[in-house]
Order: sequence, then C-alpha cells, then structure tokens
Amino acid sequence: MHTVLDARALNRATLARQLLLERADLGVLDAVTHLGGLQAQEPQEPFTGLWSRLRAFDPAALDALLTGRRVVRTHLMRRTVHLLAAGDVLAWRSRFDAMLRQRVVTTYRRELEGVDLAELAAAGRAVLADGEPRSMGELARAVADRWPGPGPRPLGELLIAALIPSAQLPPRGLWRTKAGVRNLPLAAWLGRDADPLDSGDGVGRTLVRRYLAAFGPAATADLRAWSGLAGLPAAVKAVRAELVVFRDARGRELLDLPEAPRPDPDTPAPVQFLPAFDNAILGYDDRSRIIDDAHRGLSVAGERVALVDGRVSATWTVTEGTVVVRPLRRLTPSELGEVAAEGSALAAFLSDGESDRMRVETTW
Repeated sequence: MHTVLDARALNRATLARQLLLERADLGVLDAVTHLGGLQAQEPQEPFTGLWSRLRAFDPAALDALLTGRRVVRTHLMRRTVHLLAAGDVLAWRSRFDAMLRQRVVTTYRRELEGVDLAELAAAGRAVLADGEPRSMGELARAVADRWPGPGPRPLGELLIAALIPSAQLPPRGLWRTKAGVRNLPLAAWLGRDADPLDSGDGVGRTLVRRYLAAFGPAATADLRAWSGLAGLPAAVKAVRAELVVFRDARGRELLDLPEAPRPDPDTPAPVQFLPAFDNAILGYDDRSRIIDDAHRGLSVAGERVALVDGRVSATWTVTEGTVVVRPLRRLTPSELGEVAAEGSALAAFLSDGESDRMRVETTW
C-alpha cells in the first residue's frame, strides 16, 4: 500500500517546489532553471512570477540574462512561449521537435496540406541565413511565392514554432518594454545548434526528474500536461527505480524524487500573487491541489490569481497603478490583511515604488 497524499499535502508540496511557500534566496538564472522555465507569452508576466518567488528579485537581473543570452524566450512546452535557461533550451529542444510539428500541423491541417516540411524548413533557414531577425509574418511572406496557398499565419507558425528552433530576441520581454517579436535561429543567437535527438532518450529521463523536482509529487498525466509530450512513459519507466510512489485521494499513482521536500500539510502558506498562465497551475492535468474545479477556467483564460492559504482565492488586475483584488470566496479579516499587505508590496514593485495602492472589491 502506498501513502495517500490529500489535496492539502499536495498543495504544500507544490508550493515548496514552486518557491511559493517562502521566497527563495536564489539567483534569477537558478530560479528559472529550477522551475523548468516560466510560461511567457505575455512578456511582462514572468517578472511578477519571479518577484513572488525570490527574496530579492531585481528586474534588471532578468534583463541582463536575456540580453546576455543566458535566458531565452522560445516555443517549447505545450507549444507556448517559455522563458528558459539557454542550456536547457539547447539540451531539450530536439526532444520537443515532433510534438511542436504535430501541434502546428494539426491546427492548420487544411492550410498546410501538401506542404513539404523539409523543403519549407530549408527555405526558411535560407532566408534567415543573413542574420537579420524577422517576425513570423516577415519570414512567411519571404517564402510565400513558393507556398502561396497556406497564408502567412500557418507558414509563420510552422517555421518559427516548429521547424526552425528559434529565439525571440530582446527587447521583447525586457522590463517595462513594449516590443514586437523578432526571431533568430537558436544557432545564430546562442552560437550553436540544439543538441541532436538522443536515441537513448536521456533528455526524456532528465525531463522526468526535473519536472518532479519542480512540480512533484505528480502523476504521469501531469507530466504530460506540463510538457505537451506524449512519449515519456519509457523515460518514466527507466527512472522509476529512483522514485518513491504515493497515491492521491482519487487513487492516482503519484511519483516523486525521494529527497524532495514534502512539507507538513499544516505549514502556513503566505499570500502570493501569481501572473497570468503561471505553471504552478498550468503544470498539472489535475489542478485541484491548487485551484478549485469551479475556477479551473481562470487558469487558461489569462486571469492573474492570488493564493490565500495556498489556494487560488482571488483574481487581480492593475488599474491606474492600483492593484485591484476580487476575492472568489469570503476572506477572513486576517486573510484580508495579508492580501492588502502583499498587494501593496506588489503595487510598489510594478510601479518602481511610485505607488503602493491596492483595494479589495467584494460583493459580500
């Protein structure tokens, strides 16, 4: 019989792995690496995600990593834009190639019918060989004479998100900067191509271990939901002897690293404000450990949420420098005080100290 971990035990484990049980004394690169990247299609959101996780986060540190090519914005997990350590991108990208192609081709099956992917990739690389960064649309238009049927959107997504491993270049993603997406092949931006696919799937085994370090205990369905990869059962089987096994309240098998933190379920959890599309929520198939099923849709709709006692209990926005919190349940006076304090600190962070205004809007 395996130990059963209830939702609260899983919640506290998730918070600990996600650096949300207490702010960590980590550098930005170490935090990005530990988390296996941060979802980042909204360019400013990772700054809030890191501020909530790190004791002394300075946005300039992330900017320096992006301009210094040590952190990269690229399509990877689930075909979404992530902010990842450059070393992880180079090591992992080939393992995601088939999934990325399949997702784009499935989305645009009708438009891309008859397009030879190898020929398209070669044509796209030839255009980018001049070293000039391009948007998806610019690259698509550059090859459209040869493939006039699909249109720029399918061609651009297929080239940049799937066929040509690419980086989104700064100033996109820098603090308080608005900039369009300009892409270069990873080889041009980082100085070498991504590692070739490993026939022994060492990368798959690494992904299992790294996922569990940042998200465990978790089921294989959770690993699949985070990565978007269907072909990891063999990797899980290969490392299974290294792992410990639990069950959740539904009877699902959960795997974990033996020495990973699993705090006492009664460990206090601070109020935390999460950005849109935070992987602390999206990184699971079963998200009930952190968000009620009734509110699950918030996590895919781009709502920013606040954790109270470790669970999604409010949404938040910023209006004219004021952090506005809308609870999803009745909060106690003590909880409201914690939300107000953290919301004021967030407002100061987002405004570079110019405002600490926050308010809670309730219907109760």
